[in-house]
Amino acid sequence: MGIEKELNQTKPFRSEFQKATINLIYTHNWLSVQMKSFFKPHGITMQQYNVLRILKGANKPLSTSCIRERMIEKMADTSRLVERLSTKGWVKREESAEDKRMVDVTITPEGMEYILQLEGIDQHVENIYSNLTSDEATKLNRILDKLRST
Repeated sequence: MGIEKELNQTKPFRSEFQKATINLIYTHNWLSVQMKSFFKPHGITMQQYNVLRILKGANKPLSTSCIRERMIEKMADTSRLVERLSTKGWVKREESAEDKRMVDVTITPEGMEYILQLEGIDQHVENIYSNLTSDEATKLNRILDKLRST
């Protein structure tokens, strides 16, 4: 279904660039709803999952500022996310050995076990894109990368 039908728009867009912008914003929101619907039954937010994913891939403790730099959806207060994950027992916070003003964050064995239970997210994401071919996804990635490089 085209973006015009999705938005019940009767007037044409001013340009293909305006249409692309509206389409990107609408699709971002649609994808967010799809992802939230996956995480909600698991009692975790996309941002919390993102922090666990980052820590899972790290081979050393990370500061909250380093975590924020690596996040897909940036948050101003990464400390709050880390605190919530710490309360759940999924991450551990310790004073940094290098800088006493910083806190080092690591994923706990419980956090690692929990994130491994969410491996179904890969299948969920693939299902979202089931109407695209691999070649179309590759082209889409190139276009989006090109857009962000302007």
